[in-house]
Amino acid sequence: MTFEELGLSPTILQAIADLGYQQPTPIQAQAIPVVLMGRDVLGCAQTGTGKTAGFTLPMIEILSSGRAKARMPRSLILEPTRELATQVADSFEKYGKNANLSYALLIGGESFVDQEKKLDRGVDVLIATPGRLIDLFERGKILMNDVKILVIDEADRMLDMGFIPDVERIVGMLPKLRQTLFFSATMAPEIRRLADAFLMNPKEISVSPPATAATTVVQAIAVVETEQKREALRRLIRSENVTNALIFCNRKRDVEILFKSLTKHGFDAVRLHGDMSQPARTETLEKFKRGEARLMVCSDVAARGLDIKGLSHVFNFDVPMHAEDYVHRIGRTGRAGREGHAFTLAAPSDGKYVAAIEKLVGGAIPRIAIEGLEGAALSSGREARGRGGRHERGRPKQEKRQPKVDEVIDAVVPHPEREVGRHAMLEASVALPLPAEKESHLNRHQRRSGGRDHQDAEQQAPRPQRRDGRVHRNDDAGLPGLAFGDHTPAFLLRRGRTSEAR
Repeated sequence: MTFEELGLSPTILQAIADLGYQQPTPIQAQAIPVVLMGRDVLGCAQTGTGKTAGFTLPMIEILSSGRAKARMPRSLILEPTRELATQVADSFEKYGKNANLSYALLIGGESFVDQEKKLDRGVDVLIATPGRLIDLFERGKILMNDVKILVIDEADRMLDMGFIPDVERIVGMLPKLRQTLFFSATMAPEIRRLADAFLMNPKEISVSPPATAATTVVQAIAVVETEQKREALRRLIRSENVTNALIFCNRKRDVEILFKSLTKHGFDAVRLHGDMSQPARTETLEKFKRGEARLMVCSDVAARGLDIKGLSHVFNFDVPMHAEDYVHRIGRTGRAGREGHAFTLAAPSDGKYVAAIEKLVGGAIPRIAIEGLEGAALSSGREARGRGGRHERGRPKQEKRQPKVDEVIDAVVPHPEREVGRHAMLEASVALPLPAEKESHLNRHQRRSGGRDHQDAEQQAPRPQRRDGRVHRNDDAGLPGLAFGDHTPAFLLRRGRTSEAR
């Protein structure tokens, strides 16, 4: 099948021919005719199969007739990251160079003023990340009443990054009558639920099993000790014929550390992660694409959508914790039918993550040994990794000691010697003389009570009555002291004032 058979206009076919493309990919051949018919599409295809052109080409064809109004875009494309949004904007610029269409790119890290000026002139295609789009909507700078086509790209990545609530809010702003194109590399149950909520009688297109690795990528895993991973990476780079390569780390902090280590050992490298400002990220990416740096140390922000021509190698310095991320990482190489190489450095404690990856890709990944370094074996995967992804050695799990039978009995039944000692202490405390002030206070109380002893409860007069017939509550006559052993403090022996005394 050729692009001429898909129903595209001559201007679009000319732009495709100028880029050197002759035949559509399977996802493009199935999606483009359906989109041109105006139906909703649920597309699932692995990374690097041409999903972007699968919706940009028919959108250019549909939007070629019509005119955009100020602050009211005619179509909306949602992307999870700035790099993906920039990539889609580049595709519209290439494929739509012969069409009179305008587009705006709304991403974080860029000036609000410049973006608002583009919206004021009116745009046919709005490419945005969810956060910046909601910011401009709340400022009243954009209206969503005229959106005819909605594209939700990399939906599984949206889910991983926590953007689904924002996406649901944005969809609620759009007209009910619209065409929705939903693309994802994986089809988890959550993604299926979202598709059912957003799409109406969609055409499902799946050109490959979800989250499968490209057959053009040669994969291998080297298992080494954690402290030897940097040396192993350097030896791999020197031994391989690396034209350019992406080196993935799980954490942004590790990106900085590994970047400094590589530059210290004489490698021309750059870094890319989410904490960098947008101008710095754009400059770094362009520098790497121009070939001014051979290596780029990055986080998973570069695992989706980046189309770098001729990328020869991908190195996983850290084994990804999510198996799907492995597929997206190695999908940066081996694109457009070219052969690529993907090497993963695994620590012994990464056993369960490697097992999950091999289960996902449907086969064991070959193991290799690095010359000059002693290999290691993967653990069973039951051990938990410590902070930073490293196995915490030297910290054996402390088992909870079970108490002995004698200790349990002593805790419930007091020891006889302890009971004897307690009673002896009580008797000694009773025999001790009272302080002078307490003794005088007790004598005054006994004189006031007529010399009666507080322990002669049987000989004491009955409780005095109030005028209303109730017993006086402050009268302690006939009530022995409680919870003080054989000695009752003097302040508890004090009588309250009776009605006769008043």
